[in-house]
Amino acid sequence: MKKVISLAVLTAVLVGCTDLNSTDTSAMNGYGSDGFGEETLVTTDDSLNNTYLLAPAPKYYVGSAYKVEDVQYIPVEDLTYNQTGIAGIIPAELNGTKTSNGEVFDMNQMVATSKTLPLPTIARVTNLDNGQSVVVRVNNRGPFVNTRIMDLSPAAAQKIGMNGQTKVQVQVMANESTAVKNATLGNSVQSAPAQTTETTVITTTTAPGATTAPAATSGDYSVQVAAFYAQDSADTLAARMAQYGNAVVVQEGDMYKVRIINLDAAQARNVIDALRSNEGMAPGLLLNGRWINADSI
Repeated sequence: MKKVISLAVLTAVLVGCTDLNSTDTSAMNGYGSDGFGEETLVTTDDSLNNTYLLAPAPKYYVGSAYKVEDVQYIPVEDLTYNQTGIAGIIPAELNGTKTSNGEVFDMNQMVATSKTLPLPTIARVTNLDNGQSVVVRVNNRGPFVNTRIMDLSPAAAQKIGMNGQTKVQVQVMANESTAVKNATLGNSVQSAPAQTTETTVITTTTAPGATTAPAATSGDYSVQVAAFYAQDSADTLAARMAQYGNAVVVQEGDMYKVRIINLDAAQARNVIDALRSNEGMAPGLLLNGRWINADSI
């Protein structure tokens, strides 16, 4: 009986939340600052947590581009998202506050923040120091610093042995993310397209108007600039990015990703710095097709 009551209360809280107009980084009570103290944690029942992870949200929130410390972030749906970086812990004093998609932050649930992933999104987070992983519901924007890619609730952090800032891998779970999106939008639940490791190069651009050509595969590093659902938008940006190197559009699933390819480590570092400085972008970095921290070289 206790478990049924908990589920009912949780559903009422989720349904009762109202929409937020936008992410206001100035009203986060210092959220995003470094250095968190020890938290008092409460372990939740696994069955409740699983129900919570896939529950419909008050709204499905993607949002528009914004800047953090002069670096631009572009929220986008990306079921192939798989990146490594530093994660922190959400301060316990934010417990009970509204998230960017209208939910209520519960520090005892497996939840997390992201600068660019849609809200809600389901992701697996792995502590790269000990190999422990946890599945989280990404339901808030943040962290609002450029040194971290994600912050976890105290409960999620405890589950993977995080005592402070830690290097993690964040991988979107495509089927679960599609299910929670459809539930939030009121659609019938559908499985996400099966992910594939095959990468198809759509366009190679060395200058505006250049002809299509197959991309070379000898380069170790690639810098990802952006991802789009519309190929036209990707082609336009690739033409503009040709000034930084061999800019191509790569199709992965139903996404068109703009990348600058065939770079050595020094060239990749220069491209990343130039995109941040000149374009206000937050590029990603791949080594032989695998995501790595953009600041690792």
